Amino acid sequence: MNWVWAILILFWTGAFAWAADTGRTALRNRHERRLERLEAAKEARLAVEAAHKPPEPICGCTHHLAKHDKAGRCHERVEVPTAWDENKKPVRYEAGQCNCQQYVGPQPLSQVYAEELTDRI
Repeated sequence: MNWVWAILILFWTGAFAWAADTGRTALRNRHERRLERLEAAKEARLAVEAAHKPPEPICGCTHHLAKHDKAGRCHERVEVPTAWDENKKPVRYEAGQCNCQQYVGPQPLSQVYAEELTDRI
């Protein structure tokens, strides 16, 4: 019968509330960490899937190279600003032709110059 009094004293002093609050906090933290682990695993899986895709042929104007003709002109429609406010920020846009020229020069990484590493003394 002494244990009943001990439980009542703990109940009156709020020890049960403290234990319940600690348990709820621990479960909430565990749930948040589990969600973070699942999100990290999802991002890793998406990164691996993206790594196995072939590279997309994209011009510097961010349009696909299929939108360019043989001369290198882009045929994609873009928004061109037509009116500006007092801070020189565009206010109104109209559809217009993309005016980029596809890069057709030499590949920058294929021409590498490296000096000899040995000393000629």
